[in-house]
Amino acid sequence: MAEAALRRIDRIDLAPRWTSADAHRLNNMFRGTDTAEMLRTVLGEAMLGDVAVVSSFGTESAVLLHLVASIDRQIPVLFLETGKHFAETLAYRDALETRLGLRDLRNLTPDADMLARKDGNGLRWSFDPDGCCEIRKVLPLETALAGFDASITGRKAFQAETRAALPRFELDGDRLKFNPLIGWDKAAIDAYFTEHDLPRHPLEAEGYPSIGCAPCTSKVRPGEDPRSGRWAGWDKTECGIHTVPDDGDPDQPSF
Repeated sequence: MAEAALRRIDRIDLAPRWTSADAHRLNNMFRGTDTAEMLRTVLGEAMLGDVAVVSSFGTESAVLLHLVASIDRQIPVLFLETGKHFAETLAYRDALETRLGLRDLRNLTPDADMLARKDGNGLRWSFDPDGCCEIRKVLPLETALAGFDASITGRKAFQAETRAALPRFELDGDRLKFNPLIGWDKAAIDAYFTEHDLPRHPLEAEGYPSIGCAPCTSKVRPGEDPRSGRWAGWDKTECGIHTVPDDGDPDQPSF
């Protein structure tokens, strides 16, 4: 790991911005590597510089949070407190924070002035869901990530067609986005919950396999895409904090 160590030193001392070549190199370096081993190396050697986990505290979030906390509980965890979450999600967030010993959970809220100007009655989600997500998610996260070199997400290929070919490492502007669980399937997620006796999100058993803000999340029928309950009836599949990459390793998903 001499090369990794040198890259770590370079990033700390010079703080250069990431490029698509960096994402490609990391995908090749960790091709075929076990997820836990990859996380230990990447986080233990600070290969990505200053990094934060972005978590929705949804139905599968406990897996990534447990993996990261088992390596370093001090890594910042960013939660978008939109003001529109289910009460069950907020309770689950608090329970996981305690259970996993997360020491730097940051609740990101929308800018109060912008919220008052653009969504004063709180109903923008009903006629402009993209605008609502921008105010309550995209802009707060953009501000919070300004001080980080990379972010870690819990996205997985099986969740939706739009995520099927994502690589482990991708470029997000001049920042890296790390998707360590992209190759995991539902069976692997469930097995990890059982092995580590992790608590489930209370709404999962009620038919919510993917959970976002309450107004824009509905139950999913058996056999449907797990994310089909998000923004049902709208031509919308993502909130905007994740976009389809045009970099990384386009030849294959790099699981």
